[in-house]
Amino acid sequence: MNEAAENQRGSEYAIDVHGLNKHFGQKHVVKDMSLQVRRGEIFGFLGPNGSGKTTSIRMMCGLLTPDSGSGTCLGYDIVRESGEIKRRVGYMTQRFSYWEDLSIRENLDFVAHVYQMPNRKAVVARSIESLGLADRADQLAGSLSGGWKQRLALAACMLHEPKLLLLDEPTAGVDPNARREFWEELHRLAALGISVLVSTHYMDEAERCHKLAYIASGTLLAQGTAAEVVQSQHLSTWSVEGAGLSDLAERLKTMPGIDQTVVFGAALHVSGSDRDTVAATLEKVAHEDGASLRIAPIPTGLEDVFIYMMKRASARGETS
Repeated sequence: MNEAAENQRGSEYAIDVHGLNKHFGQKHVVKDMSLQVRRGEIFGFLGPNGSGKTTSIRMMCGLLTPDSGSGTCLGYDIVRESGEIKRRVGYMTQRFSYWEDLSIRENLDFVAHVYQMPNRKAVVARSIESLGLADRADQLAGSLSGGWKQRLALAACMLHEPKLLLLDEPTAGVDPNARREFWEELHRLAALGISVLVSTHYMDEAERCHKLAYIASGTLLAQGTAAEVVQSQHLSTWSVEGAGLSDLAERLKTMPGIDQTVVFGAALHVSGSDRDTVAATLEKVAHEDGASLRIAPIPTGLEDVFIYMMKRASARGETS
């Protein structure tokens, strides 16, 4: 398809799906999933293990056929035109899936050969240079650290210049510095108009996404910017510092208005949906415990919200 025809597919959304459902046997894995991802947007997909994230990503991008529902990916129908989508998507799995007895250059050359890319040598050289792999281009993949393997995997899935990247927990097991550099690269790609759909368990990564969605047992519970997701849960949070926080956390769980207690370092975060009741409960605790506790309201954080949603979903039997 020529560039003019490709532009006819132009839409503000790289992904636009509605009412997607998927069953595996008797298990309803994804339930009425509706989602929109703008072009050039980094969209984070979060949820517990087994919640349907990977299945949802694959359906939204034509890699897996939904039982029902509809939508487009890069302007192509996810059911009828899945072949067109696959040619324009880069998919990076959590598990390193390249050849450890080949060098970086040999791995990339093989992938380029699979895609039947013209000017393979030039394409591979450009990829090696753009992702900072030149100094290690002839190093065997099996001897690379997790961070360098990650760069190789990203280079491989970018060889055919995809318009959309699907990243399934791409930084699992990678050190913090490599994760930071990886995310800087993602933002560089997004600035070029490439859309990124990424699943992650790391809250610092979630906060670097333009938009987020949280899924539990195939049901989308919240989506929007980080601020919108936090606001959607209507939680009020206090920080409690002092001695005996573990015992205090257990006491508070049985007291009025307390929906959640989570230890963060030297502080206990106490949250509830009824601000006045939580405040009254903490005032009572402060009075009972004297001056040993330091209590102050704080902004509810994204991690507070995701822990809250996960616990609520688990209580309803929505997580596996």
